[in-house]
Amino acid sequence: MISLADLQRRIEAGELSPDAAIAQTHAAIEAKEKDVHAFVRHDKAAKAQSAGPLRGIAVGIKDIIDTANMPTEMGSEIYRGWQPRADAPVVMMLKRAGATIIGKTTTTAFASRDPTPTLNPHNLGHSPGGSSSGSAAAVGAGMIPLALGTQTGGSVIRPAAYCGTAAIKPSFRMLPTVGVKCYSWALDTVGLFGSRAEDLARGLLAMTGRTEFSGIVPATSPRIGVVRQEFAGAVEPAAEEGLQAAIKAAERAGASVQAIDLPEAVQEAWRIHPIVQDFEAHRALAWEFSERHDEIAPMLRASLDATAHLTPKDYDEARRISRRGRRELGELFEGVDVLLTYSAPGTAPAKELATTGDPRYNRLWTLMGNPCVNVPVLKAGGLPIGVQVIARFGNDPVALSAAWFLENALAKSG
Repeated sequence: MISLADLQRRIEAGELSPDAAIAQTHAAIEAKEKDVHAFVRHDKAAKAQSAGPLRGIAVGIKDIIDTANMPTEMGSEIYRGWQPRADAPVVMMLKRAGATIIGKTTTTAFASRDPTPTLNPHNLGHSPGGSSSGSAAAVGAGMIPLALGTQTGGSVIRPAAYCGTAAIKPSFRMLPTVGVKCYSWALDTVGLFGSRAEDLARGLLAMTGRTEFSGIVPATSPRIGVVRQEFAGAVEPAAEEGLQAAIKAAERAGASVQAIDLPEAVQEAWRIHPIVQDFEAHRALAWEFSERHDEIAPMLRASLDATAHLTPKDYDEARRISRRGRRELGELFEGVDVLLTYSAPGTAPAKELATTGDPRYNRLWTLMGNPCVNVPVLKAGGLPIGVQVIARFGNDPVALSAAWFLENALAKSG
């Protein structure tokens, strides 16, 4: 993979020009895209900016995020050729920081579940995950150093785990979702893919100007609470192996690790996530559902058809449960710095299974709004496995610092 931090250091030292860095990215896309199919559009004319912390950094934008100079088609025939007038705020944040928008990456239709043509860069016979399929695969394949995705259930962390990249789903609303096709306004979160936690911290610093992202270093002896989320169902042996490897490496590196049971209210919040998501999706996609129903991708259409019965009362009750869950989860962080859990139930599913994988280990944290960072742990049968580090709401630097600690610990134990 291409490290954003390494590129920045080389550019700042004068060893590499921004133009040369962008030229290298174009060459990497030309070499690998024909196998991976991560992009719906590669802007071959994209050039480096001359100033800004992200000069020379090429970024891929998930194709549900508006771009003024490239169509935004949302993975759907309904929006074929759709050209927004303006860039979404998150795109402007990148441009103002000097980044080069190199192309649009594939997304499942409306960031739901129908697979894209994208293949897993570690094994082309497997899925890259979804819905941020192209963003995860493009970074995982070493085509680009940074990409934007979105998560409503598990669409940043899970594909990052499948493609072996670092990724952050930041605290809810840290990054604006204006100009991003809405699926669920209480859940949709813009996230970043990069090669390591340091790259994510540098990307967020440049985009947001938040000083808390400058000078992040690996944590020294974090207090880690392991939550296996048994209520979410069984995992494959590879996922448990990955979690065990992370625990052992963390303990050897000086972390204190304890198993924690999540409170009942938090487990109940996991159960109601789909009610919030599906109720809002019916409103966010009301025009498409009413006016272009038969053109909606089949798996999404079936899901919308099956959840049309949800009532405002169901939704209001689910929102109450989620608020209670957030309160109790906040109390859990009195005794630990971060939580550690699976990023996905196992390795990336085979492409012929026509699934982007299951978000059941991600959806609780999306609903709770907490920052989550995927840390690649090991490979099982040639496919990556990841674990996710979760911090208190608003404590994104703590999540990144603990993730960086874990990356170093795993590298030493490797």
